[in-house]
Amino acid sequence: MAQQNLHEPQSARSVLMVRPARFGANPSTAESNSFQARTLDEPVAALRARVAQEFDALAAALGGAGVEVCIASDTPEPEKPDAVFPNNWVSFHIDGTVVLYPMLAPNRRLERRLDLLQDLASRHQFRIGRTLDLSDHERLDQYLEGTGSLVLDRVNRIAFAALSPRTHLDALGDFAQQLDYEVVSFEAFDTAGVAIYHTNVLMCVGERFAVLCTEAIADERHRRAVVRILENSGHEMVAITPSQMATFAGNMLELENQRGEKVLVMSLAAERSLDAEQRKRLEAHASLVVVPIPTIEHYGGGSVRCMLAEIHLPRRK
Repeated sequence: MAQQNLHEPQSARSVLMVRPARFGANPSTAESNSFQARTLDEPVAALRARVAQEFDALAAALGGAGVEVCIASDTPEPEKPDAVFPNNWVSFHIDGTVVLYPMLAPNRRLERRLDLLQDLASRHQFRIGRTLDLSDHERLDQYLEGTGSLVLDRVNRIAFAALSPRTHLDALGDFAQQLDYEVVSFEAFDTAGVAIYHTNVLMCVGERFAVLCTEAIADERHRRAVVRILENSGHEMVAITPSQMATFAGNMLELENQRGEKVLVMSLAAERSLDAEQRKRLEAHASLVVVPIPTIEHYGGGSVRCMLAEIHLPRRK
């Protein structure tokens, strides 16, 4: 079990980003991700050049806002088209725990790289106390894709999870037991009735606010329960519409800079979908960091939050 006496802040001051080597549309994930393009319709070289620019722009914006960015490089072989989304295979916790997750697509399982963890320990001086490997669930066709499947209220130890082909109750229960989290699970669908592939597409939990596409939660009782739990734990609710969710307005992440100030990072598409009242309410909690990543969103089916694995590990003294 995780050390329950350690208070874990909601917002990390450091993030892991993985610079992609062979980004592209991934046929192995397209069936369960209605947000991604199924095939490339342009030259690969030009596309990957744009992806590199979008990646660098996000890293620079975060660094400029005072957030520490630890950049690792993907390897060209084996090919890993979704390597830019590390939060699906790993999460980092305040007691020194690293969790490795079971992934639906076999070619995404290749993204789990212990050398990246060793680099965080040696080059960046993070302390890893234990590694909890949940990937054995893959043998039973049970999946839980990191903080894509899980939206964590770290302060109150609540794990929100929309059940889908990538988020299964057995793996979810294993995570919750091992890390002492309460689970709030529900079903969520887009306007076409397709299950939302990752929970972090429809919701974001900050320290004092929560963004949620309430209309996506099918069961009214579950919808009310999720809202009540968030409000009872001190979060101001900011509701987004299904059309805003489709532009990744739910795929935000609150971080903290080295001065202790909150920043809320999102894509330009997400920011442009917000109305004035939503923006005002979010800006009351954090400074907005906005970066255009249209190529990654279109072909990868994920946005800014998916590109960032928050590092809550303690530092070596």
